[in-house]
Amino acid sequence: MSSNSPSFDAIVAGTGPGGASVARELARAGARVLMVEAGGAAPLAGTLAQMAGMAAVPGKGAFLHRDLSLLVRALTTGGTSTINFATAAPPPAAMFARHGIDLAPALAAWRAELPMAPLPDDLVGPMAARIAAGARAQGLAWRKLDKMIRPAACRTGCWRCVYGCPFGAKWSARELVDDACRHVARLVTDAHVTRVLVDDDRAVGVEAKVGGRMETFRAGLVVLAAGGIGSPRILRTSGLLAGPVPFFSDPVVAVMGTVDGIEGGGAEVPMAAGHYDPEAGISLADLTLPRPMYQAFAAQAGRVDRLLAHDRTLTIMVKIRDEIKGNVGPRWVDKTLAPGDRRRFDAGIAQARGILEAAGARHIFASHHFAAHPGGTVRIGQALDADLATATPGLYVCDASVIPEPWGLPPTLTLLCLGWRLGRHLARVSASRAASPSA
Repeated sequence: MSSNSPSFDAIVAGTGPGGASVARELARAGARVLMVEAGGAAPLAGTLAQMAGMAAVPGKGAFLHRDLSLLVRALTTGGTSTINFATAAPPPAAMFARHGIDLAPALAAWRAELPMAPLPDDLVGPMAARIAAGARAQGLAWRKLDKMIRPAACRTGCWRCVYGCPFGAKWSARELVDDACRHVARLVTDAHVTRVLVDDDRAVGVEAKVGGRMETFRAGLVVLAAGGIGSPRILRTSGLLAGPVPFFSDPVVAVMGTVDGIEGGGAEVPMAAGHYDPEAGISLADLTLPRPMYQAFAAQAGRVDRLLAHDRTLTIMVKIRDEIKGNVGPRWVDKTLAPGDRRRFDAGIAQARGILEAAGARHIFASHHFAAHPGGTVRIGQALDADLATATPGLYVCDASVIPEPWGLPPTLTLLCLGWRLGRHLARVSASRAASPSA
């Protein structure tokens, strides 16, 4: 498929929510789109082995910081949306309005198209219900969260959300990739983009390693959507980004405690309900995890005495809005918590302990922090304009790297909105270029 002439209208590097939504909008508008994905496209099996292959390979999907905290991302078609918790947090309108961006039309379009609502009561597990009761006893406005899940296909007593739902219940960006392909877009998997090709100061394609061989793909437009780590690395190797690349990561601590009176616990949809304090930058939610992941957290915290208590242990996620700092290197990622981040964690952990105690929990402990939302590395207002364009004509970015300020929220729905907006903008640009070949 290597080419020395423009054979595509647009290349989208990465198929997470941002890239997949751009590609789908362009393909629906009739543009010739090539999607280039570093991961594979094997059907989701809902297994630990498959999830680990996508997100736990050191240096690819998983990165260990100097403070021993873990950052993970999924390298696969659909990106991290394949293994996330399917929570649909709306974009913070004020943040984007400060940069002249209105995501309301995109948000309305996605709400009309996608499954996006709180879980019905019969899909809220006993652990989530027990945590919700404890939170309300503490006076917190604990509410159900919008989930990108089809209730009719979802199963009670299932634990596969984070492994990759094999039942079609949980939405992922793979659905947009499939739609784009039905509109004659092309997908190349296991293709690692190494750099952007620039000719006469304009982006004209990408270079990628496919099956051990370097290939070039050319197009009139290039969209980097390789994620908060991948996109700045590509820009740097292309000579289009210099200096340190700080980032946010939305770090998380799991606070756990054992209770009595739970029947059939340990297998339910995570993050059914929660509480978000935007001023404090702290999010709390129930977080029931599969047994192997729970045991890994217990072992990490040195609580080997709790390894066999999975089906009786309530877990609360404490997520914070962290400062943008650290650096993304060519083969590594590093970030340590700032003093303000640690204070937010202390406050959130104290709240979680209070909830668990109100729920009757004992043996309460907290894990070391980890993270899964790296972003803010190619920010709107600094490296990008309001149309997500770089200083290089024809080159755009659309993934978590573009988020302009520290975050603290699940980014999926925001990235879908940004991709919808960018895809429609680029469809107009592509149509204009086609009408004026000399442009």
